[in-house]
Amino acid sequence: MSPALERYERDTVFGNLWRRPDLSPRDRSIVTLAALITRNQTAELPGYLGLALDSGVMPSEVSELITHLAFYAGWGNAMAAIPAARQVFASRGIGAGQLPAANPVLLPLDQAAEAARAAGVAATVRPTAPGLEQFTTDTLFRDLWLRPGLAPRDRSLVTVGALLTAGHAAQLPYHLGRAMDHGLTRAEASEIVAHLAFYAGWPNAFSAVPVVKSVFDSRPN
Repeated sequence: MSPALERYERDTVFGNLWRRPDLSPRDRSIVTLAALITRNQTAELPGYLGLALDSGVMPSEVSELITHLAFYAGWGNAMAAIPAARQVFASRGIGAGQLPAANPVLLPLDQAAEAARAAGVAATVRPTAPGLEQFTTDTLFRDLWLRPGLAPRDRSLVTVGALLTAGHAAQLPYHLGRAMDHGLTRAEASEIVAHLAFYAGWPNAFSAVPVVKSVFDSRPN
């Protein structure tokens, strides 16, 4: 149907992009899955889920990634990813015993950072949407972000990937800064933008560039 598309996928996407050294295949898999689920592109999911598992993403991390995206890409998009994940897990003999518990022991909370975040949300969100402020604090930052099935840096990768893919530039500074606090380097952050140009589209990648630059400029070298 499209010989040129096949050539670009073979030579540019997998022959070049996925081999660039500034982002590991595992990290590329995480942000790609975030992009596909955010855009509800389920036809591509089985192949990329298999690639993620082959690149070192654990089944438990795939499960947790989908759960995380229910909050950052929408419930329907996360639920739509479940059949593809079920298909891939079944084909590889991955069972429920390899997946995260519904109610695990949570990671420790950074009290100072959480207090600062909660104060900002309370000041800006609570007067207009107190329910949103409550769910943001209780469900997202004092539960979801503390689940141990996905490392904080990986959660940040998923979140940044979803935000960039959806064109939510206003939310990027906080979450990209949080990703860098969790260990993401400037080179890796830059490469995420280049990588997602292919999976989220060039306009979304270009729209993210000034936001990413502002985060880089705000941080010490």
